[in-house]
Amino acid sequence: MTQSVVSASLQARLAARSGAFTGPTANLAPGCVQANLAILPRELAYDFLLFCQRNPKPCPLVGVSEVGDPFLPVLGHDLDIRSDLSRYRVWKKGELVDEPTDIRDIWRDDLVSFLIGCSFSFEEAMLAAGLPVRHIEQGSNVPMYRTSIPTNPAGRFSGPLVVSMRPLKPADAIRAVQITSRFPSVHGAPVHLGDPAQIGIADIAKPDYGNAVEIRPGEIPVFWACGVTPQAVIASIRPDFCITHAPGHMLVTDVPNGSLAIG
Repeated sequence: MTQSVVSASLQARLAARSGAFTGPTANLAPGCVQANLAILPRELAYDFLLFCQRNPKPCPLVGVSEVGDPFLPVLGHDLDIRSDLSRYRVWKKGELVDEPTDIRDIWRDDLVSFLIGCSFSFEEAMLAAGLPVRHIEQGSNVPMYRTSIPTNPAGRFSGPLVVSMRPLKPADAIRAVQITSRFPSVHGAPVHLGDPAQIGIADIAKPDYGNAVEIRPGEIPVFWACGVTPQAVIASIRPDFCITHAPGHMLVTDVPNGSLAIG
């Protein structure tokens, strides 16, 4: 990776760490892998690791920390998981209790961090191919929806699949399938195209997470598995304590997006 890209990713993390940046991270530090976050106590870590292995579409792991260690040098220089995301979510007994921009004051020695691939990474390849990415055009967060599609349970973890959506013309949707299939580490190909009701989405204009985007005449909604799925699962199993990213507020790593492509 070039020094300019590394500097852009580190700059993004430092801006989050200082509190200067608290917004969604779509198209931030182009060229760099972004990751969803789930932080769990050690007693739940094995079950969650197994859950990710059984659900690689929504939960493709790109990194796992040592117990109690907030630093993941394999993903970035001077990377501190406690401060380098622009917004977190703190959960107690399955209820969202806070959305801080720093979690250093609640960090514990028994916590394990799981970093999960994010669809923001394959958006770079879509944009390079001339495909539209509506939430980037509109300067908003990507729309995300809980579905009726079940995940594969593991230990205490089970619950619904969450998807992200990008509207595309049918010909562009076919091209997007081809492009994103090359990125299995960041959710890969779409899981559904077309009628949202077929996957349990009652109102496409009312996402469960993120912001609604315009669907123009001649376009269809295209849905990808989403790394917010663990948050829906957490709400189902109600663990005593855990921390996640706020939807759309990812960890920006130093890993180049191109390193995740296959074929």
